[in-house]
Amino acid sequence: MNLLSPIKDHRKERHLFIGRALLASGILFILLGLVIVRLVQLQVFDHELFAVKSQGNRVRIQAVPPIRGLVFDRNGVVIAENLPAYQLELIPEQVSDVSDTLTRLAALGLIASADIPRFEAQSGSGQRFKPVTLRLRMTDEEIASFAIQRPRFPGVNFQPRLVRHYPHDELFAHAVGYVGALNTSDLQRLDPARYAGSSHTGKTGVESSFEDDLHGNAGFRHLIANARGRQIPANTTELLDSLPMDETPDPGSNIYLSLDIELQRVAFDALEGRRGSIVALDPTTGEILALVSAPSFDPNLFAVGMSTAQYDELQNNLDRPLFNRAVRGTYPPGSTIKPMLSLAALETGATNLTRKTVCIGYFQLEGNEHRYRDWKPQGHGPVDLHDAIAQSCDVYFYEISGDLGIDNMHEYLTRFGLGSQTGVDVLGERTGLVPSKEWKRNNFRDHDNKRWYDGETVIASIGQGFMLATPLQLASAVGTLALRGSRFRPHMVAAIEDPLSREKTLVEPVWLGNVGIGNELYWDNVLEAMHNVMQGPQGTARAVGFGAPYEMAGKSGTAQIVSIAQDAEYNEDEIEERQRDHALFISFAPYDDPRIAVAVIVENGSSGSNIAAPIAKAVMDKYLKYGDDAPE
Repeated sequence: MNLLSPIKDHRKERHLFIGRALLASGILFILLGLVIVRLVQLQVFDHELFAVKSQGNRVRIQAVPPIRGLVFDRNGVVIAENLPAYQLELIPEQVSDVSDTLTRLAALGLIASADIPRFEAQSGSGQRFKPVTLRLRMTDEEIASFAIQRPRFPGVNFQPRLVRHYPHDELFAHAVGYVGALNTSDLQRLDPARYAGSSHTGKTGVESSFEDDLHGNAGFRHLIANARGRQIPANTTELLDSLPMDETPDPGSNIYLSLDIELQRVAFDALEGRRGSIVALDPTTGEILALVSAPSFDPNLFAVGMSTAQYDELQNNLDRPLFNRAVRGTYPPGSTIKPMLSLAALETGATNLTRKTVCIGYFQLEGNEHRYRDWKPQGHGPVDLHDAIAQSCDVYFYEISGDLGIDNMHEYLTRFGLGSQTGVDVLGERTGLVPSKEWKRNNFRDHDNKRWYDGETVIASIGQGFMLATPLQLASAVGTLALRGSRFRPHMVAAIEDPLSREKTLVEPVWLGNVGIGNELYWDNVLEAMHNVMQGPQGTARAVGFGAPYEMAGKSGTAQIVSIAQDAEYNEDEIEERQRDHALFISFAPYDDPRIAVAVIVENGSSGSNIAAPIAKAVMDKYLKYGDDAPE
């Protein structure tokens, strides 16, 4: 069967084609109309909006960091300032071989070899036209040396900036502290608006505690940039003239400390070659006059940036120069607490002004063969409370410790500020420790160790055992003794100055109350005994106070850090230096009108009277204008 193909209908196909063409043309014209409408909207109606956005693509806002406030001593001597310096920078996009360039810079001594990997990582991250800081501060010699070699280092240059500088190097390192580069944790806690453009912040001491005052507020300025964000020269000022004015940064406030630079230097020199701390304050206001921790370090190393090797050397130093012993060091206070315990014993009836003890060189608890030895092996003979303080008789305090009890010790010593933070205006203060029965129950797991033993009360009566205090706490406590129980909060900042108006806001003394011992006879007896420690016929530090042109009071302390067997004697020459006793001394002067209170701790100094007491007297001499260099 043959099937014939149907005849094509050309007319129908033509109508179909024309319909499709008209439909496509209509859609095309509609889309073209939409484009035209959108162009009219963008070019006419939204012109102003997108013109502003276009400007935003060309204009960049650059943060301008504020000038950091200065720090002065009480006499207006600058102890922390800002100096112009040149920093070494590398622009990665202008350097063909970053690794080779860094290696050659290290060969010239301009950077440390150990820091090359860090700089390589910084150069490879972020925008390559932004500079990488290699050195925060270059010396004049380094600048001159690099200027000669500069053609060999395309993309490497030095730029001017302000850097923190501490003109007295190690002298105020622990008191004033230092600034350091911002790290991740700093960026998380600090206000990004205030710190825009800033590279450093206070890390320790006053620099950290008063960071909000010292830093100031960032400003900004407008810059013209290309599409890649790189700054370009402006051939016309029309664009910038149409923008808001730049904002000038607010400089940080200036800080005036209560520290006296000359007194600080005397205290610093007195501890040269030793480990220890000295704190001197005005007992009538709480103003800290000197605060020294030894050994010290140069804070300028942190301000300008140090190598990894330099930081490791400081961090791993056995003498711990970075550790602030004045506010963070905790030591057994030894016999320095005896005047305070004497007042507590009198107030609670554990002793009286006439009670006498025959000191035979040791003390034993009833039914116990253990001998608690006196520092004087042959004993002091008959002593009353006055003699026990002046001669530092341990046996007297051993005997009254049972009647006084550890909880009364805790109660009265905490009234003098021991065992708690003083509230000083420097961060990082440690609390120390004044034990009690409750404290032991809460801090020991084993049932037998939770119990408080009579022997622990005995050794606590001479400032040993669990008891710990900071040099600052001891200085505050002796200041309280000097004022017969009146306490003031220690503070180091005396005034804050507005950098523009020069108006100063004084820091007022904060009175913390009274220790609550009102019997003047008790105070007379205890303070007179402290006076006799230094200027009495049998005082433990009479050799130091003899012939002084003013009257003073003090108390020595020797804190044992290594146990000595019952049948052994303490022989300094046979003991390794770092295991010898700590030497302590607290004092105030003048005796009848106290103006300065001092606490001294010399680690492993062996004798409070022989080592620490002369240091305390040298500090008092300087402040009271006595001594070889005193004005006539």
